[in-house]
Amino acid sequence: MEQETLDILEYKKIRVMLETRAGSILGKERALAVMPSGDFDEVSRRLSETEEAVRISAVAAPPFGGVFDIRVSLDKAEHGAVLELEDFVDIMSTLQAMRAVKQFFKALELDTPILKEQAKNIEILGQVERRLENSIDEHGNLLDDASMELLRIRRELRSGRRRVKEQMEAILHRTEYQKFFQDTIVTQRGGRNVVPIKQEYRQNFPGIVHDQSASGATLFIEPMALVDLNNELKQLALSERNEMQRIQRLLSEEIGKNGAVLRENCMILASLDFIFSRAKLASDMKATKPEINREGRTKLMGARHPLLDAEKVVPIDIILGEKYRMLLVTGPNTGGKTVGIKTLGLLALMAQSGCYLPTAANSEISIYQNVYTVIGDEQSIEQSLSTFSAHMSHIVRLLDRVEREDLLLMDEIGAGTDPEEGAALAMAVLEQFLERGTSTIVTTHYSELKTFAFTREGIENACVEFDVETLQPTYRLLIGIPGASNAFAISRRLGLPETAILRARQFINADHAQFERVVNQLERERLMYEEKNADIFERQQRVARLEEKNKILREELTRQKEQILKNARRESAALVRRTRRETEDIIKKLKEQFHEQGIQKRQRAIQDARDVLQEAAARLRLGLTSGRAYQEKIDAEKLKIGDVVYVRKLDQKGTVLSIQGANIGIQLGSLKMNVKISDCRFVEKAEKAKDAGKGTGSRKQGRGAVDLLQKTVGLHREIDVRGLMVDEAEKVLDKFLDDAVIGGMEQVLIIHGKGTGALRMGLHAYLKNHKNVLRFNFADMDEGGTGATLVDLQ
Repeated sequence: MEQETLDILEYKKIRVMLETRAGSILGKERALAVMPSGDFDEVSRRLSETEEAVRISAVAAPPFGGVFDIRVSLDKAEHGAVLELEDFVDIMSTLQAMRAVKQFFKALELDTPILKEQAKNIEILGQVERRLENSIDEHGNLLDDASMELLRIRRELRSGRRRVKEQMEAILHRTEYQKFFQDTIVTQRGGRNVVPIKQEYRQNFPGIVHDQSASGATLFIEPMALVDLNNELKQLALSERNEMQRIQRLLSEEIGKNGAVLRENCMILASLDFIFSRAKLASDMKATKPEINREGRTKLMGARHPLLDAEKVVPIDIILGEKYRMLLVTGPNTGGKTVGIKTLGLLALMAQSGCYLPTAANSEISIYQNVYTVIGDEQSIEQSLSTFSAHMSHIVRLLDRVEREDLLLMDEIGAGTDPEEGAALAMAVLEQFLERGTSTIVTTHYSELKTFAFTREGIENACVEFDVETLQPTYRLLIGIPGASNAFAISRRLGLPETAILRARQFINADHAQFERVVNQLERERLMYEEKNADIFERQQRVARLEEKNKILREELTRQKEQILKNARRESAALVRRTRRETEDIIKKLKEQFHEQGIQKRQRAIQDARDVLQEAAARLRLGLTSGRAYQEKIDAEKLKIGDVVYVRKLDQKGTVLSIQGANIGIQLGSLKMNVKISDCRFVEKAEKAKDAGKGTGSRKQGRGAVDLLQKTVGLHREIDVRGLMVDEAEKVLDKFLDDAVIGGMEQVLIIHGKGTGALRMGLHAYLKNHKNVLRFNFADMDEGGTGATLVDLQ
């Protein structure tokens, strides 16, 4: 990339934005030195790194704190120099950060292979780290345990200082010395402990003079009794310094041996820190990951210039490289043309640096080998070049460099000279770039170039929108429509006399005037179609939501219906089986009770009861199949009032009340309605229903079996005895339990309430001695808890 392009597009500001978001000096250096890459694979890797960092940042932040720039210290150690204690503190902190970062990525559960591989390459120098931690504290002081010798020396130093302090205190408190002291304090001169003695008592106080005050009235004397002790302390201090230097030398040699590993670890930390600075920038800009390609295809939707206020900047759509490789942007000054092309250029540089882009999701951008710009006033006084000369010199230089894989941004091409000649030169230059297939965006005021764009393949007109009513630009980029100059409209709004405007229209070329009218008409139609499209889109969205809601409701109703039918079939089948079993037991007992007389009559009655039972069970099963068993069509001539029919649409049986040609009136429970005969199926004749109540005594016995079936079918699982006395409840409960046993129930629920507990205790005492009760307990909370009792029957 040319440095001039980076400067014009203000790429340095993006670097600074990345630098402020890095956490370490090394990461900041990487941010300030980043350069856009023209290699597709490199850019793809950078964007993948940023994507992984964005995903990680949404969960947690890596521990980059404590990373220092230790490269100078490593160089010194590798060359045999002894490092200062402050250097060891920085190296120790960086070693701890290396371990923390590696453990962070090792424990990370997200699938981030690229960043995990980088962190995996961090080599932990555990022995060096432990040696430093055991030798130096966080304040840069050597620990006593750094070596056995240092520990011994410091113990003796502390002991010697304690003895000196005791001796000095004894001297200061001696009565005969009190008048000698200028001050009763202990101070130091040349590293020796001394006391201030008045000049006139020098001969009376035994010791060595080390200093005197400026006036000469005070002498600083080391008491003779402490000379030997101070000599010992001095020797111990020298031994301590020598031992500390020896330890620092050993530690420096250890650092120097591992310098290459530490330097490589620092580069990995710098790389990771820089990657996460790109993720932070993406989050702050509300940016998205762009799709990249090699074909020169760019489609940036809702693109925002990254250096402008996100709350104020107007997003624009930039499409280039699909049906056309060159975009010609026209429109008034201050309308946003230059900002538009700078937006594309800067976003291209950001993408090729691995940054997310402030665009709508699913935006796409091509990877360009180079980005060239011709933007701004290039007048050069030093080279005696005019604006036009400098402009054309730059274009000539670009003609020798620009290739198909490059991006070219040109602002006000051909400006600075005669309009006709400038437009002609501009068309000639654009033809050159068009033949090469270079991705190009050009801004201009020349109307001739608008016509040029209409008549050439591979080039498209565009404009920046301008509101003539308010005389303000909207900053929107409209592709496919050339911009009108709007000079007359602006002049009229600003107060130019109408006569001057009419005279100006006479001077202007007729073809140009017609062109401007066509452009204005296209703009009005575009606005109209945009409104209609927006309304249609909103309606489509509303219809789609309603269709989705209806679909969900239909699915839910179907599911509920199937579940209800399934439950009804299961419960009814179980009820039929229990009823049949109980009925057979009753019939068996009846056989045993009857005497031998009338055997045939008795057998016939029993068989009739069985037939009625089987017929009822069959009808029940047929009713559970949603009417599939009723297939017989109705003959209107044979249909009689009182016949039973099946209404397919309602999945119900009803009784015929009236016949009216092709329609019939039916009774469905308490509901009366008219339906078509074709929508019904025949079930049975009215006579069959009437005959069911007639017959001999054997028929009555059969009907008794049906009554038994109806009784068991209508039996409920629970009984409520709240409000009854204990003896009243026992009578009701006795009959209920007998009916439940006959009905084949295995479990019933008795609701007695909580109250004082008297009814509950009385019923529990009754249940303990009941022959049909196997066990009983309080009900679950959802069935009443202690206010109800669940009884298992035997």
